[in-house]
Amino acid sequence: MKVLVIGAGNMGLTYAEGMSSSPLLSKHKLRIYDTDPKKIETLRKDGRFDVYDNLEDCLPKSHIVFIAVKPYHSASLFEQMKPMLSDHQIMVSLMAGVTIDTIKEQLEAKKVIRTMPNLPAQVGKGVTSYTESGEVSKVELIMVRNLLDTTGTSIHVSTENFIDASTGISGSGPAYVFYFMQSMLEAALQMGFSDYDSKVLVSSTFEGAIALFNENDISPKSWIDKVASKGGTTQAAIDSMEDNNIKTLIKDAAYAAFDRAVELGKEK
Repeated sequence: MKVLVIGAGNMGLTYAEGMSSSPLLSKHKLRIYDTDPKKIETLRKDGRFDVYDNLEDCLPKSHIVFIAVKPYHSASLFEQMKPMLSDHQIMVSLMAGVTIDTIKEQLEAKKVIRTMPNLPAQVGKGVTSYTESGEVSKVELIMVRNLLDTTGTSIHVSTENFIDASTGISGSGPAYVFYFMQSMLEAALQMGFSDYDSKVLVSSTFEGAIALFNENDISPKSWIDKVASKGGTTQAAIDSMEDNNIKTLIKDAAYAAFDRAVELGKEK
């Protein structure tokens, strides 16, 4: 199996690194294509990849092609790619907002899988939602899922609407968590803790809460009820958040990302 990643930016390189040890590659090295001379030099020194700076040398004979460029670069890239493709190749998009129909039309491709990755894939904790065009077989879908799972876990969704929706939850979601963490860090610093102690307090609190959630069949609301005693300190914090409508604001933020993902798809 010959797998090609087009684009060695953060997301492309993350998936390339994860997939490079997949048994699906058999004796082949994962292929990676980029146009930046510095990146190409660095990747060649890495040794895990077959590195290319010319699409003609790698695209025509690749079985699965991951497209990991910025959406605004897709049109010009697709013009280059189209004459080199055949119907049996599978295109896997890691691009936000670019629909399956757009990819099929601009590439004249039949087998297209659209995904929504997220940043924790860089540490093997990513979640990738994905859906496919009708021409992709079940066997091909399983192969692609196995490749996606090298960076964490994956979730198959039935329509592209759920790809856009997952953008608002998992795709953009890490930024919401970082936003909350940053607020807690600033509060800790204002209370007089050192930079180091603030980081430990906040990061360990998040890690511990997530471990409790994952290791027990208890909802977040139930955990809040367990921690927040009537008239206590935690209840004072929860009351403050409720009074400031924080829950609704977080939901609104997720929908804002969802709506923007839909808009991006219509702009293509």
